[in-house]
Amino acid sequence: MDFDEIDQILELMKRHGLVEFELARDGERVRIRKPEPAGGTPRATPARVLAAGPVDLDLVVVEAPILGTFYRASAPEAAPFVTLGDVVKTGDVLCIIEAMKLMNDITSECDGEVVEIFVESGQPVQYGDRLFAIRSQPVE
Repeated sequence: MDFDEIDQILELMKRHGLVEFELARDGERVRIRKPEPAGGTPRATPARVLAAGPVDLDLVVVEAPILGTFYRASAPEAAPFVTLGDVVKTGDVLCIIEAMKLMNDITSECDGEVVEIFVESGQPVQYGDRLFAIRSQPVE
């Protein structure tokens, strides 16, 4: 691992508010941790990446902002908002989380391609659960 890769990791941590990042690759291991703020409460969930090959630093993980029930579509018979491989723009609706009978749109934080969907429709989610992974793409 060279300093350019470490700089990319630091930028990734800053961009996503991560307090800890751990990477294991090809027998190397690096762990970067920011000091805890006053009061001892971490600012964000630690990220852990274990990979045998190159790490995709352009991957954005969309997490649940609230506790509720995850739905991929607006109704049971409707098509999902997004599927694997779909290209989304910042602000596009990815899913709905129902909380206390209120439907909350969860939107994309970046332009990119949906490369992973972590939750099945109808499953309960908690704050911070991973919902989607989006490979961010530059705005054209």
